[in-house]
Amino acid sequence: MEKIYFALVDTPGLFASIIRRVIGMNYIHVVLSMDQELNEAYSVGRRNPAIPLFAGFEREDAEKVELAFPTARYRIVSLECTSEQKENIYQKLRECYERRFRYHYCVLGLPMILCNIPFYQKNHYTCSSFVANILEENGMELFEKHFSLVTPRDFYELENTDVIYEGTLHEFNERCCRYPAHNLSRLRRAVRKISYGMNGAV
Repeated sequence: MEKIYFALVDTPGLFASIIRRVIGMNYIHVVLSMDQELNEAYSVGRRNPAIPLFAGFEREDAEKVELAFPTARYRIVSLECTSEQKENIYQKLRECYERRFRYHYCVLGLPMILCNIPFYQKNHYTCSSFVANILEENGMELFEKHFSLVTPRDFYELENTDVIYEGTLHEFNERCCRYPAHNLSRLRRAVRKISYGMNGAV
């Protein structure tokens, strides 16, 4: 058996606070990764972590996320799958990344989740609906509802998963030997400070 990984993300900001109220938990973003260090990780979310207005399909960069959200917390879990499922999922993610500007965040789907009404707009997903859909396409039907209604809470409550890590993104990046935040250049520290204010980090 192989494993795939989900990263549940807790970040600050106005839009994040709205999603928290909708789903009733702090982890408001889901990332799908092929490895536990999130080197090959993808999601539907901000194209640039510091800019909340532009969202779509992107490859996650843990260093950039920490730069934008110094107080971010992560919960990373693993789920078993077959070798064929993992390979097919990986190929689909790479295919989506090559055509990433065709994919967009499904803002219209958010009120539908509140009303429990399945809703699909072509090439538009929330972070969790994208992951749920790609898993379902590969024979991993983990949720007893339409993929458009799946939220980060569903991934948090998912059975048969193992917690790999839970804590700050800064500590996770250090553990993975990534560039530590306290050694950032002056320019990066300035950008982080601006982003810190824009996204409501305290």
